[in-house]
Amino acid sequence: MSVGSERLPVRNPDPQGTSAIGIPPATARIAGYRPRLRISECGTVASVGDGIAWVTGLPSAAMDDVLAFQDGSWAVVFALTQKRIGAVLLHQTDELTAGTAARLAGRTLDIPVGEALLGRVIDPIGNPLDGGTAFESHSRRPLDNPSPPIVARDFVQQPLYTGTRIVDTLVPIGKGQRQLIIGDEGTGRSSLAMDAVLNQHGRGVRCVYVMIGQKRSAVVGTIDLLRKHDALAYTTVVVGEAGALAGLKYLAPFAGCTVAESWMADGHDTLVVYDDLSTHAQTYRELSLLLRRPPGREAYPGDIFYLHARLLERATVLNAANGGGSMTALPIVETRLGEIEAYIPTNLISITDGQIYLDPDLFASGFKPAIDVTRSVSRIGGKAQHPRIKDEAGRMKLDYLQFLELEIFTRFGARLESAMEARIRRGRLLREILRQERLQPLPPEFQLAWMTAYNEGLLDTVPPADIQSRLQELDAAIRNGSPALEAPRPEWLAWLRATLPQTGT
Repeated sequence: MSVGSERLPVRNPDPQGTSAIGIPPATARIAGYRPRLRISECGTVASVGDGIAWVTGLPSAAMDDVLAFQDGSWAVVFALTQKRIGAVLLHQTDELTAGTAARLAGRTLDIPVGEALLGRVIDPIGNPLDGGTAFESHSRRPLDNPSPPIVARDFVQQPLYTGTRIVDTLVPIGKGQRQLIIGDEGTGRSSLAMDAVLNQHGRGVRCVYVMIGQKRSAVVGTIDLLRKHDALAYTTVVVGEAGALAGLKYLAPFAGCTVAESWMADGHDTLVVYDDLSTHAQTYRELSLLLRRPPGREAYPGDIFYLHARLLERATVLNAANGGGSMTALPIVETRLGEIEAYIPTNLISITDGQIYLDPDLFASGFKPAIDVTRSVSRIGGKAQHPRIKDEAGRMKLDYLQFLELEIFTRFGARLESAMEARIRRGRLLREILRQERLQPLPPEFQLAWMTAYNEGLLDTVPPADIQSRLQELDAAIRNGSPALEAPRPEWLAWLRATLPQTGT
């Protein structure tokens, strides 16, 4: 405890402006200084290492309070014991050692939000990483906000188009939904999420892409890809790279959620991608073990479920009285050797509104995106799907599931009836149609067009080897002008027969 007319001197990392966590610069503090008796707590660093600082002498500290150290380092309170405080470092200098003075910053962790973050790359505490100017005089929001109450929410009613054939037709996603993307490493999980971000171009959906624990080369590649497809203008990238402090990687998804949440509160539709929450869970386990919390299953702390639940519950759609905005979440989780029943994947499956499962065997066979329709589900997305697309997709999905069952019999060389052979032939054609290269999102009108053409048999005479080129021609015709989604089915059929006369019946 210190008593006097001066505060503990703390060097500001940003002497020209407000620091990333909202501490005013030294010039502003001096200008507002008034001589009077001040009483403040002065703590001392007992030990520091592995991104953790143990501090004594701050009895008023509470969870999530920000600590400022005399050398200019910052930390957030993460554990409270009878004698010491465990803090997770967010900014660390080389001078931080045992014996360094510490004080309470008088606030919890928050970051800048608003229009200025569009097109920017930031770290989890709001520092720009793209070489641009710092965010000054903008509104700020706490990183860990409670989720909107049930009375402020509305039903999921509007579709969010990802541009992927299988997803938009068989596993649809609605605005405000939480849809898990799950699969082994290298099966195209990030590519599927990136396609969804690229497909929001011109649709009025603001995106936040959160990268947790990824290499710098992967971060640069993602930013270049967004810039190449003109998607960075409506996207904010939050980066907690592999070489960053563990505290920053832990805060990364909460920072991305806060940025999207501020836009949702202003009435905008948003999409946030968490890439990925497996790394986030491992980081949280690392911090918890370093802070000597009791381990549970697979050495994860007991509140790992609550950690992701309170993050994903913030994704929703607000009713008109609360602005009418929405936040759609696409969390990504990794499985190992296809073990979908592992601890973290099953936790996230129970929290989210459905999952898209990417099968490594399908990927190895060349079927991309390697989405296993039998193990993928969207529990509420069908209610938001366009009624015309929903009708056509229902007929097509039934045919595809029947084909998957019938194809098993062909492995035994059994002789099949002609009707069965026709079903298998159409199923194999449909499987070729569902193949799609990455970074090629497609409009919803195209999804309705190819499904209608398939259901009416207009593509039955096309050889499977030629189906992709035929679909490219159909896509070009759609972009040049086609009936609207709301147009009646006879109008779509007439347009398709005129567009595909050589395959008509």
